[in-house]
Amino acid sequence: MRAVVQRVKMARVSVADRVTGEIGGGLLVFLGVGRGDTPQDAAYMAEKVTGLRVFPDAEGKMNLSVKDLGLSVLAVSQFTLYGDVRKGKRPSFTQSEDPERARALFQRFVDCVSEHGVLVQTGEFQAMMEVQLINDGPVTILIDSEKTF
Repeated sequence: MRAVVQRVKMARVSVADRVTGEIGGGLLVFLGVGRGDTPQDAAYMAEKVTGLRVFPDAEGKMNLSVKDLGLSVLAVSQFTLYGDVRKGKRPSFTQSEDPERARALFQRFVDCVSEHGVLVQTGEFQAMMEVQLINDGPVTILIDSEKTF
């Protein structure tokens, strides 16, 4: 699994002019599910995201998490995180998981975030979505369950 995590002041995702998820301050997580990912990968990613210390403490150091501050997560599925452009300019998505399995693992991630006591909102799986955000920092972190980066 791969995630692009952005610290935000607000984020909203809409499908056909209908808001499906919206948060105030917290983390916007674009999550891609790769071939061979497991429920353990989803749990690992949820633990990383909810514990990610990217919010400032009283001294201004990035030392607090969404869990520490009672903030929220907006999770948006994004298979394009597995787009491979090493052999050209048109991305190949052969490393993305098939949609039904990816849907189940994305939902497992969402469930795990919630189990950590963090309010989580989502986009709509396999839909054309519009995402609006106000990036805070900006702070953007990449997480990979295979720990390749």
